[in-house]
Amino acid sequence: MTQPPPTPPEYPGPTGRPDQPGAAQVPHQAPPYLQNPQNPQYAQYPQYPQQTAPGASPYVPPQATPAPPQYPTGPTAPQPAYPQAAAPPPYPHAPAPPPYPQAAAPSYPQAAVPPPPGSPLHPHHINTDRGRVHVAGQQRRTDAAAFGNLLLHLPNFLCSLVVVTLVSLLLGDFGILLILAWLASGALVFHRPTESALARHLLRLRYPTPQERATLEPVWREVTARAGVDGRTYELWVEDSDSLNAVAAAGHIVGVTRFAMNNLPNGELAAVMAHELGHHVGGHAWSGLLGYWYALPGRIAWRLLRAVTGFLFQVSRAFSCIGVAFFGVCVGGLALATITSLYGLPLLVLGMPYALAAVGRRSELRADRHAAALGFAPMLAAVLDKLHQQEQLRTAALTAAGQGAPVPETAASRLLSSHPDYHTRLHHLQQYLQPTR
Repeated sequence: MTQPPPTPPEYPGPTGRPDQPGAAQVPHQAPPYLQNPQNPQYAQYPQYPQQTAPGASPYVPPQATPAPPQYPTGPTAPQPAYPQAAAPPPYPHAPAPPPYPQAAAPSYPQAAVPPPPGSPLHPHHINTDRGRVHVAGQQRRTDAAAFGNLLLHLPNFLCSLVVVTLVSLLLGDFGILLILAWLASGALVFHRPTESALARHLLRLRYPTPQERATLEPVWREVTARAGVDGRTYELWVEDSDSLNAVAAAGHIVGVTRFAMNNLPNGELAAVMAHELGHHVGGHAWSGLLGYWYALPGRIAWRLLRAVTGFLFQVSRAFSCIGVAFFGVCVGGLALATITSLYGLPLLVLGMPYALAAVGRRSELRADRHAAALGFAPMLAAVLDKLHQQEQLRTAALTAAGQGAPVPETAASRLLSSHPDYHTRLHHLQQYLQPTR
């Protein structure tokens, strides 16, 4: 039979409760056997912390804390030797792949930047330093184009003569003086003051400045030296225009635009001036102006006749169909009487614009041949190419501006053109562009 554990002896506590007022506080004393750790009964009872006073923290008897073991430190301290894992055996590595040849980057030829037009390195730059100049004995001639121009202007001249004669009848006895004065007025084409007035007011040209003259005169001297022409016979003029163009007029006028003077190499400028010199040498300039001058009275009379006819037609419309029919009969009868009395000459006048345009195209080709014969064929071909590009840019600008697509060129417009097209002119220059064997 199991015996219950011995009841711990009761030892006297405080005589009163500490929570009651007036209770006396007696310090607690442990029995003697509990105060001696050597007593056998000391180990049978648990040790509780004792309080010496109410609310005081438990008392823990101080015990000696064993110092932690001191391990040797420093560089001389022995390190524990751990077994090292054996390194794995080396595996054979795959051989390195053979180096493949790198594809070389393709080298494209760099586009050569052309030198500026005034640079001596430009392919169309020419040397204008020349000493003695050989002047040919024949300075001018009348080629087939000039002679054909004069011949085709003959009907216009006769019509103008009729108009001047009709006007002279109003003057009575002094009418013959008017006819003679008109016939002699053709000599003004070669009169220098008249040419200057014509260049200023009709062609809108001006004299070049000293800087412009320093640019033009060496080139003109080279051109005339190659042609054997006295360059002092002609006058150089400038047109304030941003287009590539030149003009040969009257008997002594050679004009170039400001764009051609400032933006073309001197070789291409020489080709342009040689072309205009070809018009003078061949007689195209003076024959064209002379024919235009003698045809002017007839042109003025034709324009007045058209204006009066248009006014009468508008008046006849007010009288309905009867007035229009009467107007048609009157005009038709007058035209028939004029044609029969002049032996059909007015009918030739209607076809003159097409014939004159054909002669003008022939004179342009002859002037191109004159410039090419002087050694300016490559330069002239380059100028023609620039003219063609300029025309294409002008057409594209008109289209982009909203003015509609350009009107396609018809057969009638080609027949009335005074200049051949780009491909025709370039075709006639091929014989001068091919290298000589």
